[in-house]
Amino acid sequence: MKFGWVKVSGDDWEDKKEIVKMALESSIPVVVADPEDIEKIRELGNIKIASHSLDADIVLIDKNDNIDFLKEAKNAGKETAIFIPIESKEDEEFASEVARFGFVDNIILEGRDWTIIPLENLIADLFHRDVKIIASVNSIDEAKVAYEILEKGTDGVLLTPKNLEDVKELSKLIEELNKEKIALDVATITKVEPVGSGDRVCIDTCSLMSIGEGMLIGSYSRGLFLVHSETLENPYVATRPFRVNAGPVHAYILCPGNKTKYLSELKAGDKVLVVDKEGNAREAIIGRVKIEKRPLILIEADYKGDIIRTILQNAETIRLVSESGEPISVVDLKPGDKVLIKPDEYARHFGMAIKETIIEK
Repeated sequence: MKFGWVKVSGDDWEDKKEIVKMALESSIPVVVADPEDIEKIRELGNIKIASHSLDADIVLIDKNDNIDFLKEAKNAGKETAIFIPIESKEDEEFASEVARFGFVDNIILEGRDWTIIPLENLIADLFHRDVKIIASVNSIDEAKVAYEILEKGTDGVLLTPKNLEDVKELSKLIEELNKEKIALDVATITKVEPVGSGDRVCIDTCSLMSIGEGMLIGSYSRGLFLVHSETLENPYVATRPFRVNAGPVHAYILCPGNKTKYLSELKAGDKVLVVDKEGNAREAIIGRVKIEKRPLILIEADYKGDIIRTILQNAETIRLVSESGEPISVVDLKPGDKVLIKPDEYARHFGMAIKETIIEK
């Protein structure tokens, strides 16, 4: 996942304060600031601060500072970072060496007389190292370039904003880059059958969903059904465009990073994936999970000769998504109908996709 930090610079605290406030409003996770501003920033809101101080959340040093300061910070349980201007091949080699020390979490690189090559070299060199590469940039255009270098790109950028709008634009760029694309396919309904009552989970998010969006949920990890959000008008209850009536407590749901969780595990503050009929996915934060006893219905479908199943609440307002992308109520489903699913050849172990033989039935 790509991320962005924002540098809080200037001589006037009032100007700095506006940058911090905009970073908070834009969900920027970290600001880089002077040590004397740490306490004032903390009074504005909950945001991580990177600074040359053991009081900071991320202890940051410059290239010419004593590297032992970072070792001390790491031993104290702090996240660490080093800022390295790249002015020569020796600086590039120094950055590569520092990444292997084991107590440096983030390397911030600033190019002063170059654009791409040193970043390409370091991304390739440190690809499998447990260190984040951050490019120091002065514009959104530079940020885009950094994120795309060698296809993988830098993990993050440190933006020195020219104005407050730059901070908002960085947030939008990161959100767009972090969108996932899910490969959906079509399965054919073979059985729809009431099965009695059980504990059903409603997922209420902190985001509004649109018609065509829902979540990927199912009884088997190898086939998750696209369950539509409660965004459609109906004569029975008011729309709840923040909600997906997801199914019983045992079912899997797809979460960011291609991980799954049981519906029973979800709680406020967790993140899930909202997916549309085209497979475009975005993160949503759970605001509340409601578990209630409700009548349930078994839905069985054939996907390339394999039978997959899920269970949902037996109600008119619960919908899957048809092959054409239209919501279809579970009470109207019948054998032969085609619905969207996410097939998966992998089994799951603690939510992680693994190559293992697991029988689900």
